[in-house]
Amino acid sequence: MRYCVSQADAKTETRCSACGTEGRPVERQTVLHHVKHEHLERVSDEAFRFCGDQQCPVVYYGDREIRFSVDEMRELVGAKATGDARPICYCFGFTEGDAREEIVHTGKSTIPATVSGLIKAGRCACEVRNPSGACCLGEVNRTVKRLTAERETSMKETLTPADDCCAR
Repeated sequence: MRYCVSQADAKTETRCSACGTEGRPVERQTVLHHVKHEHLERVSDEAFRFCGDQQCPVVYYGDREIRFSVDEMRELVGAKATGDARPICYCFGFTEGDAREEIVHTGKSTIPATVSGLIKAGRCACEVRNPSGACCLGEVNRTVKRLTAERETSMKETLTPADDCCAR
């Protein structure tokens, strides 16, 4: 069977020209939602991809050399940011700091269950709100797992032999 390939498909660049990372395709609407208003005239009808490399300043790149950097975004891009202000869920506003605080105080986080329930209820719009164009739940789960492991490691390091009943 023979398939027709358009010129646009043949020319679509899948790797970020700044870092070489394979990009994730994103809808034009997602790019429009995240790019600052003063850069919107550069959003064309070309295919765009999201660069998820944390060290790379490029967020979106197109097949005609159009690129948008971290500084040209309206908000922090979770894949490019670190620290407590880093968004982990764009639809419901959760940050890494929210997860960290809950884990420090209770030993666990209810954020994954909350996000999962809201997704099941049809109340998310990750394809547009998340700069990567993907569901946030994966990042929420990875972040909660990492923060929980960090807390457990920290607690083990602070225990002294006198604190450990089995060490006696």
